[in-house]
Amino acid sequence: MKIREMQARLQQSRGYKWWVLGMIMLGTFMAVLDVTVVNVGIPTIMSAFHIRISSAEWVITAYMITMTIMLPSAGWLADRYGNKKLYLGGMVIFTLGSWLCGRAGTDGFLIAARALQGVGSGMIQSLGLAIVTREFPPRQRGVALGLWSVAAAASISFGPLLGGFLVEKSWHLIFDINVPIGIFAVLLGLFVQKEWKNPVQGRFDWLGFTSIAVFMPLTIYALARGNAATNPQGWSSPVVIGCFIVAAVALAVFIAAEWRQKHPLLNIRLLKDLHFGVSMVTLFIFGIGMLGGTYLLPLYMQEGLGYTAVMAGSVFLPVGMIQGVLSTVSGVLTRYVKPLVLVFLGVMVMSASFYLASRFTIHTSHAQIMLVLYLRGFGMGLTFAPLNFFSLQNLTQQQMAAAAGISNSIKQLSGSIGIAVLTSILTYRTAFHTARETVSHAQSYVEGVTDDFLVVTFITLASMLPFVWMLLRRRGKPLPVQADGKPANEN
Repeated sequence: MKIREMQARLQQSRGYKWWVLGMIMLGTFMAVLDVTVVNVGIPTIMSAFHIRISSAEWVITAYMITMTIMLPSAGWLADRYGNKKLYLGGMVIFTLGSWLCGRAGTDGFLIAARALQGVGSGMIQSLGLAIVTREFPPRQRGVALGLWSVAAAASISFGPLLGGFLVEKSWHLIFDINVPIGIFAVLLGLFVQKEWKNPVQGRFDWLGFTSIAVFMPLTIYALARGNAATNPQGWSSPVVIGCFIVAAVALAVFIAAEWRQKHPLLNIRLLKDLHFGVSMVTLFIFGIGMLGGTYLLPLYMQEGLGYTAVMAGSVFLPVGMIQGVLSTVSGVLTRYVKPLVLVFLGVMVMSASFYLASRFTIHTSHAQIMLVLYLRGFGMGLTFAPLNFFSLQNLTQQQMAAAAGISNSIKQLSGSIGIAVLTSILTYRTAFHTARETVSHAQSYVEGVTDDFLVVTFITLASMLPFVWMLLRRRGKPLPVQADGKPANEN
């Protein structure tokens, strides 16, 4: 009885919303941490299961695929069954997936458990933002969202280092560590959080859900399978071609369905707004390079230079800090400088960091690696806040949640595709260098990685092409009209 009284007193107190924020920050930290921790553990997992990189990439992409599918779906499910039930359900699924990952005896079992983890992660990350936004009044919302983003920035900074430390003891620990934290987070949520349901809800978009659930795994599988060592037919394989055809049909069905649906899974009609549409194309291209490039660096350091997992993880420590500080600064600068100027500078700095990475060798010093990472943190910090500001400039408050769903889904989709494409290129270029040169395996591997980084450089530069197109289109024409019929702002 006393526990019920304490719960009721807490839920009616003025500090209730800050308890909720702390609970959401814990869940967000766990979900984002898991991605950064596993990146560092991939070489050790490859060694433990005696698998190639083309198989090991699925440890990451399986998680990202199921998370992307759940991001837009979780909102409707929460409206129907309750935010508290769905959020805590996501925590339970994530924790169970983590426990199963730690028990994996085969790579197939590990990949399946990671897919289950991704389902929970998608629910946690999708509902976290909605819960924080609902609990805080507009005047406190900026502070709350700033603190919430600290959880993600902290996981980016400390995740690789923590992952490296745990991997050196046992790779199982990078998953097992989530179990006690997850149990604590579930118990905290049961005690703290109130239930909330949306009284107004449309029908679930089964056609949109099914088509995107078919499109994503088949696309990633075909990209990964094209250069796989077990596929002698390469890109001409009937399986690869068939997967691409079915995926293309599923994507066409998804776009057609979402365009006509009254309550779509993703409101892609928002892409008609020039600012938002162009920004999402830019985010997709940029995400392929950025997330794919982040995946490559631990491989280079551990497989090419012989770094331990802790050494490889420690170099990422400053990146999240620099990104966090620069994101705040660039957000303030958008009041005085056109956002596209800051985005352009950020993309240029990121491209420079990837180009310098493409010059790495087996003799590259630690200081040179740190310079690349400092530039990357600087570039990401300069890019994201102005890009978000520019993309949402002409949307209404009621359209923000739908816009966030599209943005999050595109980010995860581009990351999955980036990892699949760059792994395929890495496999091909490493084999190419091995066949043509009489050098060590480490040398061939490093040359394959640096070829990948050069591709990432051009992909990152290409992310500015949508904005160039928009600016050229705008010359001599009246300002575009935004989604509610009003003239758009000049940036």
